[in-house]
Amino acid sequence: MRISIIGGGAWGTTLGQVLIDNNHQVKIYDVNIDNVDKINQKRHPFFDTILPDEIYATSDLKEIIEFSSTYLLSVPTKVIRDVLKTLNIHIHEPSVFINVSKGIEPETLKRVSEIVLEEIDADKYEGFVALTGPSHAEEVILRHLTLLVAASTNEQLAIKIQHTFSNEAYLRVYTSNDLIGCEVGGAVKNAIAVISGACTGLGLGENARAAVITRGIIEIVRVVELMGGKKETAFGLTGIGDLIVTASSEHSRNFTAGKKIGLGESLEHIYKEQKQTIEGIRTIEAMHGLSKKYNVDLPMINTAYEIIFNGLSVEKGLQKLLSRDLKSEDF
Repeated sequence: MRISIIGGGAWGTTLGQVLIDNNHQVKIYDVNIDNVDKINQKRHPFFDTILPDEIYATSDLKEIIEFSSTYLLSVPTKVIRDVLKTLNIHIHEPSVFINVSKGIEPETLKRVSEIVLEEIDADKYEGFVALTGPSHAEEVILRHLTLLVAASTNEQLAIKIQHTFSNEAYLRVYTSNDLIGCEVGGAVKNAIAVISGACTGLGLGENARAAVITRGIIEIVRVVELMGGKKETAFGLTGIGDLIVTASSEHSRNFTAGKKIGLGESLEHIYKEQKQTIEGIRTIEAMHGLSKKYNVDLPMINTAYEIIFNGLSVEKGLQKLLSRDLKSEDF
């Protein structure tokens, strides 16, 4: 199978190696010439690893479009609409879109699958799959054991992508028909990971992290159900599984960004230092808007919004959360 990868960053390049391991052909497109050059020198652009000889990258969009009508989207959600607009101009046949980015558009509260449907003409659209789950690229590039989920409203397409990415050495993919739940869980967990990191930056300890992760699942469930997904999905790989790995690891750029916020660093400084996208910050903005629009209770996310965007101190934010009315733990 041939797959065109849009985005030669940490995850896109790593998945290129997975596909080559599985005997597929890939070409990677990236506008960053440094990334393209490193990939073609068989060096990962973010990690100190050697890539397979078969991997190839280009900055020529026409070359990518002529190579395959299956596109793996591995770009930040803040640019995905513009990327799709450009693709829509140039593609000329029904195409499959596999998205591996995790985020929700703050301005519209749209999931990536919805953005694809808006930006790709009907005669150029064959189907959509979200490939998501607990997966640090740093570990997958080393071929460490990882489980993912291929989610789609098209069951046969989900199964096809499941078989495309699965192998018996290190990667197992499940399928799900709850596209909404998988997309929302993958996005909102990034927001909770930022909060978990902030607690670590404040030196609050493991007890606090466990509390954030557990209560964070409740906020994820509320959003999943509000947006039309299944509650059960939030307790699977794309919800609690993804949250555990993202909210408790220094590998997670969302966790690391939150830790720096807890240590008192400004958002501007964090963005300047971080080469990879911090989707959790955008998701906090999106979820705060959703909370206000639909009157859904997201206390941790809304407090994080006040800290990041309105200048509330982390200490006062914590006090605000702890001074809420006492109540029973119910689900």
